[in-house]
Amino acid sequence: MSGLFGTDSARGVTVAELSCEQAMQAGRAAAELLAKEQGGRIIVAKDKRLSSDVLEAAVCAGICSSGIDAETLGAVPAAAASFIVREHKASAGIMITGAAGSGDGSGIRLFAADGFRLDERVQSELEDNIMARMNASPQRKFDNIGRMLSCDNAADEYVAHIKQLIGADLSGMKIALICGEPSTGATAERLFRELGADVTLLPQQEPEEDGLAPAVTDMERLMDTAAGGDFCCGLAIGDNGGSCLAVDENGMAVDGDHLLAIFAKYFKENGLLKDDTFVVNQMSGLGLFNFARDNGIKAVTSGASGRSALDRMLESGYSLGGDRNGHVFFTDDSPCEDGQLCGARLLEIMKKTGKPLSQLAEEMQRLPSISLNVRIADSCREIWKNDKDITDLIEWYQGEFGDTGRVTVRESTAAAPFITITIEGSDFGRINFIAGEIADRIKQRCGARE
Repeated sequence: MSGLFGTDSARGVTVAELSCEQAMQAGRAAAELLAKEQGGRIIVAKDKRLSSDVLEAAVCAGICSSGIDAETLGAVPAAAASFIVREHKASAGIMITGAAGSGDGSGIRLFAADGFRLDERVQSELEDNIMARMNASPQRKFDNIGRMLSCDNAADEYVAHIKQLIGADLSGMKIALICGEPSTGATAERLFRELGADVTLLPQQEPEEDGLAPAVTDMERLMDTAAGGDFCCGLAIGDNGGSCLAVDENGMAVDGDHLLAIFAKYFKENGLLKDDTFVVNQMSGLGLFNFARDNGIKAVTSGASGRSALDRMLESGYSLGGDRNGHVFFTDDSPCEDGQLCGARLLEIMKKTGKPLSQLAEEMQRLPSISLNVRIADSCREIWKNDKDITDLIEWYQGEFGDTGRVTVRESTAAAPFITITIEGSDFGRINFIAGEIADRIKQRCGARE
């Protein structure tokens, strides 16, 4: 597992406080390990964070100092960068973007020549190379310097690519759109307009004077907007363009599980779902698994991260997968999770079927659920899994449910250890009681002292 690049490069490899020196060494290491052949080229893209310009310069300096050309794309979504890496036959790609969970911190994300994330072994080798360089003596004079190249039409190429994949004119469809980053908003609004949709782009909210996030979330704003006008739906594109969540014409939320159900059924009916199988996150709701069973679709379960879903898809050649948070992978068409492609595909299905989003979404029925977090002692990490007092209780309640409910208990990987208990079932009162019983048992056996 990489300590520098994180565990989930399907959503971005991140360093909370990335220095210019680290960025330069990352560019240098990527050039030497991923673009060894003469004439290799590395794509460099960024988001619109204030720190991105200086980090872009540092990354490009590292690449060029190793005799490799750096081609800059400017501010584009991550999905656009991964597409351009493959389209331009580059040796690799580097995306400078926000670090997950770090506020305004920046990080880097690495793409292989095919646009997909790097293999963990290669990623680990890169990390070792960077760390060794950080502690090494100053570099010798360079006798082979690469060039700085510029691609001014990356956004044009990306939008044209998505339009080519969508086989429907979206004229007559009025959508509300909200985007988490300006670079995503620019391409998303243009994409949906050029596909024929009438687009209302909601402005980004400014932080409160005290630096706190606005009281109303983007999804709440989108829900209010969609419900208050004659919109066919609303789309929320986030995670530097990597995720898409929706709201229907009545302002009701449509999460990633619903989107996967809509795509899987439509693709199966049109012979587009390989082996009638899709890959779902282990945290996906039981309703999605029930939907798959009832519609003759096989749901293959991956780990809890988006990275593990993509790994499983590539390993078996599946073409559809994702998670509840709206990270949807169409690996036949994009090497990266792509919120704009996801939103366009959803609108295409609505247009071709003539069904409103509320009708498409209601085919997957979500079961009531409840989640509780229990802080555990650091010494009990992983140990609780072998405690029969805990495991027997979990097995007892899962046996009580049978196929009508589900008990999921998993440990977090956070610095402060805790266990998340998620219970799904038709009777909310009953699942609430069960969640409390399991939480109390875990507290008794391995709870952290206050």
